[in-house]
Amino acid sequence: MTAELRYSPQAPSRADVDTWPGATLLQFGTDWCAHCQAAQGPVIEALAARPGLRHQLVEDGSGRPLGRSFAVKLWPTLIALVDGQETGRLVRPTDTATVAQWLTQALPPA
Repeated sequence: MTAELRYSPQAPSRADVDTWPGATLLQFGTDWCAHCQAAQGPVIEALAARPGLRHQLVEDGSGRPLGRSFAVKLWPTLIALVDGQETGRLVRPTDTATVAQWLTQALPPA
């Protein structure tokens, strides 16, 4: 059984995110979203190969400024950042191989 991820209602500001050094994975969604729940296992498994990667789960929804600043439309949406700049986006992943391949393309090796 994989660990359970929890989306934080306390999102960082866009200004903070833009200044984070190195590689970051932002994951937008909600705890009650069926697509988000289904993606948990694949994301956790893919991240096992990237233990040093900053991974921030952000609760999203109407009026949530961080998600709006990234134009998030569907959940879950994974956004890869390097030094605060978006390098890739993956929407509604369903399997570990897809997430792992996308991470390799979007983010430099740890």
